[in-house]
Amino acid sequence: MEMDDNTFQRHLRVTKAQFVFFTQKIQEKGMNDMHPCGGPDNIPMQKKIVMFLWYLANQNSFRELSDKFDVSQGAAHNVIVEVLDLTCLLASSFITWPTDCEKRTNTAVFSRVCGIDGIVGAIDGCHIKIQRPPIRGGDYLNRKFFYSILLQGIVDDQGKFIDIFTGPPGRVHDSRMLRASPFFENWRQSMGPYKLLGDTAYISHSYPFIITPKRDNGALTVQDQQLNARISRGRVVVEQAFGRLKCKWRRLRDLQNSHVDIMVKIIVASCALHNMCIGLAEGACNEHPHGCPRQEDDNN
Repeated sequence: MEMDDNTFQRHLRVTKAQFVFFTQKIQEKGMNDMHPCGGPDNIPMQKKIVMFLWYLANQNSFRELSDKFDVSQGAAHNVIVEVLDLTCLLASSFITWPTDCEKRTNTAVFSRVCGIDGIVGAIDGCHIKIQRPPIRGGDYLNRKFFYSILLQGIVDDQGKFIDIFTGPPGRVHDSRMLRASPFFENWRQSMGPYKLLGDTAYISHSYPFIITPKRDNGALTVQDQQLNARISRGRVVVEQAFGRLKCKWRRLRDLQNSHVDIMVKIIVASCALHNMCIGLAEGACNEHPHGCPRQEDDNN
């Protein structure tokens, strides 16, 4: 903690105020200073949080993590798993569906941005690059010819995740992922009269709650082109959210873990922290003040 604010945020991807808030939330879930391996040496809770944030913010191996923080590799691994599990328990409090009041606020912003009324969010899917899993590994090879787990995100006007679903293998199409998601089971109750913006992957009579552009078959009218442009302006927020997510939590650029369940937890925890930072009035990315570039990770 003995760093200036800019250095602290550059290394751990959160401000000091966000760090204190996150530490309090983790402590409420039962974290203490006990040694993660049951050994004689206690690891301070703040150190555990720092190790976890460093782990998500970088691509370091457990060997490098243990060297940097002067703990054994086994202790480093157990610290990360411990904080990861607690962060996933917090996810439901950070990733929440908007209230009626928040929906009205969202629709007003989207209306100003794209001129379409009744929009509460934008939906899209992205690939999280992984190593080939040992079980049914071929299912994770996507059409871009790398192995991945899919993340479906619905974001509000600020780019905050209001619903996520992750875990399907990379070969699955966005439309099929939506049908498999818990959100789809209850979309009528969640959406009410409101709509989402989506890309052409969601063109289907099964998704009356998603406004999609028309496919350009060379015969679009001027009105069609204008509507497509407005949809694109509105849904760019979800693309920017994925870009920012991977810019801040860089482990998501290439997950080296071998267990799919752990990789899913890392994705969920990263989305929760993404929301926490936005909720605590985070400013623009220091490295990309005009928006973090999205990698070639879409599922189209």
